[in-house]
Amino acid sequence: MVAHIPSSSIWSPARRPRPRPASAPENSVPGQAPSNDDGAPDSPGSGDLRSEFQHDYDRLLFSTPVRRLADKTQVWPMDENDSVRTRLTHSHEVANLARSIGVRVFLSSPEEFKRSGIGPDALLNVIQPILLATGLGHDLGNPPFGHQGEAAIGRWFENRQDWIFSKTARDGRELEQSQAVPEALRLEFTRFDGNPQALRLLTRLQTHVDGVGLDLTAATLAAGLKYPVSFAAADPRNPIRKKGGYFSSEKDVVDWVREQTGLEEGQRHPLTWIMEACDDIAYSVLDVDDVLKKLVMSPDDVLVVLQRSRRDDPTVLKLLSRFTDVEQKPLRPDAQRDIKIQYLRAFFIEALVTHASEQFIRNLRPIFDFSHQMPLMDNSELCSDLKKIAKRYAFNNPLVLRTEALGAAALDGLMSAFWSAISDRNDMGNIESRKRSARSSYIFSLISPNYVQEACAADTPSSSANGMRYRELRLLTDMISGMTDTYAMRLWSEFQALPHANST
Repeated sequence: MVAHIPSSSIWSPARRPRPRPASAPENSVPGQAPSNDDGAPDSPGSGDLRSEFQHDYDRLLFSTPVRRLADKTQVWPMDENDSVRTRLTHSHEVANLARSIGVRVFLSSPEEFKRSGIGPDALLNVIQPILLATGLGHDLGNPPFGHQGEAAIGRWFENRQDWIFSKTARDGRELEQSQAVPEALRLEFTRFDGNPQALRLLTRLQTHVDGVGLDLTAATLAAGLKYPVSFAAADPRNPIRKKGGYFSSEKDVVDWVREQTGLEEGQRHPLTWIMEACDDIAYSVLDVDDVLKKLVMSPDDVLVVLQRSRRDDPTVLKLLSRFTDVEQKPLRPDAQRDIKIQYLRAFFIEALVTHASEQFIRNLRPIFDFSHQMPLMDNSELCSDLKKIAKRYAFNNPLVLRTEALGAAALDGLMSAFWSAISDRNDMGNIESRKRSARSSYIFSLISPNYVQEACAADTPSSSANGMRYRELRLLTDMISGMTDTYAMRLWSEFQALPHANST
């Protein structure tokens, strides 16, 4: 177990406070505590020697949203090739890379970590599990079809911004000021992003007896906050402020995290830099790896492209030598190709992990005093060149673009269908009020009950601080972003066959 970590430090193991009935003991059964839907206890039992941060990782690993990532797009939507990555395999790889970098930087500079509030024994119990958790959870809020899904959600709101935020859907009347979405919060929808949705999913939407989601520690939540600013404070010129990192609905959670960790608006947790770097490494190397698995390029093609700009790069030169060795072996052409792919992946990952680790170590002091601003991989030319290859041969591949176009059309239709189901009701002051048509009743019944409960809970900070229209739109994005690719396409096909007649 981890001991002697101050609760008011960036490594705070604190968990969110929760109300309990005055008449009920904290644990009704000695030695037991309420549990999450993944079976992980809220507090360790007598024989549980895991640290609080190891609990965080385990809760994430066994959670439903993580399993859903198996059917969410990384690059190639709904691909039948089992070797091609999904968001789940991508997230596991990011987590593994983050752990690897964490080991390197901690062992190279344990004194700097010690000055931040943890001792030399914290690598296993603090650093590694936090990095594993943030790597595994960083994409949980992404909607179907990846970044194109985010863009499709934002476009839906942009195309309706003349009425969706301030007028009733039924008759066009202006909403009362207290019920309309304020101008400052509208960017949360028109620039919808998966990062703040992940925080909402982890802290609000997962079912918990006390309404605290997966009940993660303050340090883990802080490390997962990639953009530590609100949408109103976003600045596209600043790499760590270029997007809003949390919704207004989770401001109270972020305030609590900052109270526990001492972090302020705009300050990143030191481990966030590592998680971000590993996401970049995965995008650059492993998305190219998928291009090779799809037979869009050969390993030799990749080296030919890289030689144009990186002829003297030591990693490229080493790969050229290894490729020559492979070609001299009595191997079948397909076996040679597979071995070359393995060399590419291993050598590029090693080069970029080394770069990220060196950049972190070089900037230890500004990272720990929260003045550092440049992402660790921004000055890696190799990472940049690999991303260009991925963009040209993967993201711009006609098969990818076609499926993304179909997915975007499906999301647009699904959002319209679910919005009609949410807003087509008798009592506009009650989201769960009787629907005005059989179609709306059926579609509304498909929304996850815990999402509806969160939207209707008037006594939570999330609900009481925002008007009805904000809560309606949050419910809409909760449902859409939680879908998998296959479910979204199947559901849209089903909705197209439903009658539109208003019948009860």
